[in-house]
Amino acid sequence: MKKQFLMLAAALLLGITSLFAQQNYQRQTPEERTKATMEKLGPLNLTEEQTPKVSAIFLASYQAQEKSMEEMRASGSFDRDAMRAKRTELNDSRDKALKAILTEEQMKKWKDEVEPSLRPQRRGQ
Repeated sequence: MKKQFLMLAAALLLGITSLFAQQNYQRQTPEERTKATMEKLGPLNLTEEQTPKVSAIFLASYQAQEKSMEEMRASGSFDRDAMRAKRTELNDSRDKALKAILTEEQMKKWKDEVEPSLRPQRRGQ
């Protein structure tokens, strides 16, 4: 009986934990995403002059991504390939703008270290 109670309590605890984890996940606003991204840019050692410019680039990029997603949802035709192509286009545009502001060394760190850490991690891999 005691063993069954402990198993039930453990299962309940696990279920509640996963429920809270799912509830706390909400889509971040472009401003929240920009703030989170800027916090991860430490390895780039941005100057005081670069920081607001880089922040503006990310904010514009995230706003464009959100607008694009909303347009696809509103049209009722969510095409994964079209969305991937649009995101690639937006990322290329963002990187071009970053390249105009960052040094060559910073851009290399961005591509090699920081950008991969921003990609969503796939579960189960």
